[in-house]
Amino acid sequence: MTDTPRFPDDGSGYPRDLRGYGATPPDPRWPGGAKLALSFVVNYEEGGENTVLNGDRGSELYLHEVPGGSPVIGERNRSVESQFDYGARAGVWRIMRLFAQHQFNFTVYGVGRALELNPEVVRAFAEGGHEVASHAFRWFDYHGMSEAEEAADIARCVEVIERLTGSRPVGWYTGRFSPRTRRLVARHGGFLYDSDSYDDDLPHYVKVEGKDVLVIPYTLDNNDMKFAVPPGFGDPDGFERHLRDAFDLLLEEGRAGSPKMMSVGLHCRLVGRPGRARALQRFLAHVAKHRDDVWVTTRADIARHWRKEHPPR
Repeated sequence: MTDTPRFPDDGSGYPRDLRGYGATPPDPRWPGGAKLALSFVVNYEEGGENTVLNGDRGSELYLHEVPGGSPVIGERNRSVESQFDYGARAGVWRIMRLFAQHQFNFTVYGVGRALELNPEVVRAFAEGGHEVASHAFRWFDYHGMSEAEEAADIARCVEVIERLTGSRPVGWYTGRFSPRTRRLVARHGGFLYDSDSYDDDLPHYVKVEGKDVLVIPYTLDNNDMKFAVPPGFGDPDGFERHLRDAFDLLLEEGRAGSPKMMSVGLHCRLVGRPGRARALQRFLAHVAKHRDDVWVTTRADIARHWRKEHPPR
């Protein structure tokens, strides 16, 4: 099925909004007069990747320590599996300890299949006060999947999270989303926000089949995934420096009268490794020094705040 393009209602007929807020972005009026809203995202994907154990044709190629090459077809790639296993067995717990040191909460992008394979970590997320958002049922590319199959996976991920946490997820992020994903997510309903976008420093609304969908943009640059994709971070110091520079500049802009939000993407099998975790630890300590001016929060709370302060027109 071919999607009919959904054009912005600006009279141009072009399906992308390249203007956004322009030179005068709105004042987000962050709680407590904060000059920056900071959203950490922990991607929990381990077990949801490509593997014959999940009925896939071959092994995973994406976001592990040895990128590139070819998948192992028709049998398990235990080397790749064990790299993902590290994130579930060790990395996730190290990350949670680091955040607990500062009492910072994060949003979990939870892959449904990964979550159902490790209910213990799901309980820990919930008990720690962290938001568990939907990261699709499987961690793979949804291009080429039929509309019916993708809609079923959306429903299945929501069901898994609600069953394991006792609460329905209010946020959605696929990552490798199809041209149909946003429409299917909006049609499924029940979400406060959609994060399948990287297009701004502030939330914004888009029209989807007549509905106002709140988009909270995510990030691929403030993201430890760049340890595993070229060109990326060559060492943990580069990762920390990039995060600090982004944080410091956005905080300067906020103090100058134009507050924004910042997202940081983390993966248990990547930043959960000790050398990289040390860099994350240093960045968290840097953020903590500015906590009077920074609202460290979940994406769900950002969505609730934005909808209250900036309802759709």
